[in-house]
Amino acid sequence: MQELSLSSKLKYIFSIPVIISALGYFVDIYDLLLFGIVRIPSLKALGLNPDADGTFILNCQMVGLLIGGVFWGIFGDKKGRLSVLFGSILVYSLANIACGFLPYFPKEHLVYQYAGLRFIAGIGLAGELGAGITLVSESLPKNLRAIGTSVVAGFGLMGAVVAQLTVELAGGWNISYIIGGIMGILLLLLRISVSESGIYKNIVHKNVSKGNFLSFFTNKDRLVRYLKCIAVGLPTWYCIGILAVLANQFAPELGIKDVNPGKAIMWAYIGISVGDLLSGFISHALKSRRMAIFYMLIFTLIGVAIMLFGNTNTETKYYLFCVWLGFGTGYWAMFVTLAAEQFGTNIRNTATTTVPNMVRGLVPVMIFAFDSLKGHFAVVESAAIVGVVVFALAFYSSLTISETHDRDLEFTE
Repeated sequence: MQELSLSSKLKYIFSIPVIISALGYFVDIYDLLLFGIVRIPSLKALGLNPDADGTFILNCQMVGLLIGGVFWGIFGDKKGRLSVLFGSILVYSLANIACGFLPYFPKEHLVYQYAGLRFIAGIGLAGELGAGITLVSESLPKNLRAIGTSVVAGFGLMGAVVAQLTVELAGGWNISYIIGGIMGILLLLLRISVSESGIYKNIVHKNVSKGNFLSFFTNKDRLVRYLKCIAVGLPTWYCIGILAVLANQFAPELGIKDVNPGKAIMWAYIGISVGDLLSGFISHALKSRRMAIFYMLIFTLIGVAIMLFGNTNTETKYYLFCVWLGFGTGYWAMFVTLAAEQFGTNIRNTATTTVPNMVRGLVPVMIFAFDSLKGHFAVVESAAIVGVVVFALAFYSSLTISETHDRDLEFTE
């Protein structure tokens, strides 16, 4: 393949599919993390318990992501990548606008109404990243895929930072939900200019099974690839779902007066945004997806160990470690790109959409393990035990999964 000029590379990296996918992921992350940021103030305002009810609502959102991941993944392989980009954002935008009106809902069973809306939002949020990364991966030259998907995630993940700032400036947690929903509706108008993936168009009329989710479980090699992709991503949501979202639970044991989970999430996503932007260039330089992820996992593990056992005794230190862990787990786009490159075009969107949502969907399992261990161990020790299991699975999978750097994506399963 002839080497592209700098202007040609920039044209691809900042093409319409990349820009629109980045904006979509920005809104997706804003809405995805918003509950974690407003969990305490919103539940207190509604007369609910921030810990017990908050965990239940968060778990409902994560289960929605799990179910939505399967639905949108299959839908994207059967009907096209663009159908997911339009449908998913409409679902979660309307659900988030409805969350903004929760103070006016009947007070009876309010926790179930809140949980139901976050469940619906989770279903919608599940489709955005997978379809966007699949579209970008299939639209860019193979030697620019890692950089293109990193631009999508690096910019998109700043949605978490904007979500925290919006909560602080909007004057009310419910206003932040409405703003997120309106941003999603506006994004729908921009998506009219996006074209369908050329690689997908080539198989539309072919007699090949498309979007068969069960096919991941009917072939041993395919199943192993699928499970390894999921395992690689587990530390990302361990750091966010436990160490950031539940940051207030660590404060007393670490000798800190208070830690604001919203700020912990914001600082973590500042780190993730930078890490995700750089991970593509690291992979490009190493000519390896696996080794880029492996080195970032080592960096993250060191940060977790020092954070939990290294005298993190001030709120500022805790936030600094959130940045550290965020930067280390900034291989999120690389991990989703790895999933896209592992599988054929006929089930690629299913893989790329379900894999990150399987990781998100396992957050309730990690939280359940964390809560169960707290009955026998201290908070820090409980988090450390869960972390050992999560990182062991991720290290093994990152070292044994097949390398996909520069792999041609025009193939079917």
